Amino acid sequence: MGFEFYQDPDANYGIQVALGGVWAGLGDVGEILVAVQQAPDGDDEASAEAFGALAERIEDIAESSRESGDRRSARDAYLRAATYYAAKLESVQSQADDAIPQRAFTDHRRCWDAFADLNDPPLERVDIPYESASLPGYFLGVDGAKRPTLVLINGSDGALTWVWQEMLAAHRRGFNALIFDGPGQQSMLFERGVPFRPDWEAVITPVVDFLSQRADVDTDAMVLWGGSQGGFWGARALAFEKRFAAAFLDPGVVDVSTSWLSHFPPELLQMLDSGDKEDFNAAMAGVLQTPGLSGTWHFRARPYQQPTPFDVCSAMRAYTVADLAHQITTPVMIADPEGEQFWPGQPEQLANLIGDAAVLQKFTAAEGADMHCEPMARSLVHQRMYDWLATVLPTSH
Repeated sequence: MGFEFYQDPDANYGIQVALGGVWAGLGDVGEILVAVQQAPDGDDEASAEAFGALAERIEDIAESSRESGDRRSARDAYLRAATYYAAKLESVQSQADDAIPQRAFTDHRRCWDAFADLNDPPLERVDIPYESASLPGYFLGVDGAKRPTLVLINGSDGALTWVWQEMLAAHRRGFNALIFDGPGQQSMLFERGVPFRPDWEAVITPVVDFLSQRADVDTDAMVLWGGSQGGFWGARALAFEKRFAAAFLDPGVVDVSTSWLSHFPPELLQMLDSGDKEDFNAAMAGVLQTPGLSGTWHFRARPYQQPTPFDVCSAMRAYTVADLAHQITTPVMIADPEGEQFWPGQPEQLANLIGDAAVLQKFTAAEGADMHCEPMARSLVHQRMYDWLATVLPTSH
């Protein structure tokens, strides 16, 4: 896509994600572009400072509006502030000190919760029973009547503001929507220290059990949505959990590890394959002396909560549905964006593994809908998703 704010592709992509959420109240174009100007190289430190200062300013506006009794203005400003704190969090996740991203997350969630309470209707805070504890979530109902319900699986590092777009789109179409933090995601990571796990049937089944007890959920019309790495977790869950009427994966992910290991030199992969933990960790210690690579490693490895690089990479190899996808019988639409930068080719691979139950939906640069999760074409994505859902959900919906 021909929009370039930074030369660094990751930083440039982050700005496109930010701009793509403006339609849902996730920031103002002018505010975002001013922050971009204040971080001309797109480096993490400058971006964290620019978006952090912006978030603080907008949170002050939200507080003033709430004190004056203007709930609508306060709600809108809290949502923007939460979005900008999330942008700051994205920039500081490369820090080795866990306390730094934890503080940014706390600021983000404080503003998100204020928005959730002020929204009309408010987002209902829920605790979903999960093993010996619970998963924190937010439920947005329509009118109290039995409704089709969208269950949203976030990605590896996405803030709830990112998933709000999907919640809002669902609500406008008469769907209830549930978002929650799963293992290794957001509050489960930063507040509870719970790491990722690959077997998301153990996560989603309790979620479905929870929803099945609600009088406002049509259990014959539940839809599973998985975004980014949620495209893997969703596929994994669908291989076991059969109570969903349909699913949408954006994109489809077969093997999470390839987004990492495809960048490794052959000698490192050979050490990993042979179980040569000592030499692998020694080699990685040298590689991670590079500042940029070190920051990326801290960011991406943190949710796995493994002690060494060898353990992280070994654990990651369990994040595959190559041998399970044939078990998926739920109708599923799989987004396949042109220029998918993390798991290229895997949406089509997943569709082929699933077979007749899968529909592969391509998104192109000519439509302005390329790249991972089609960041600047969410309206087009929603149109195609809900048009398709109308053909597969029970006819009463």
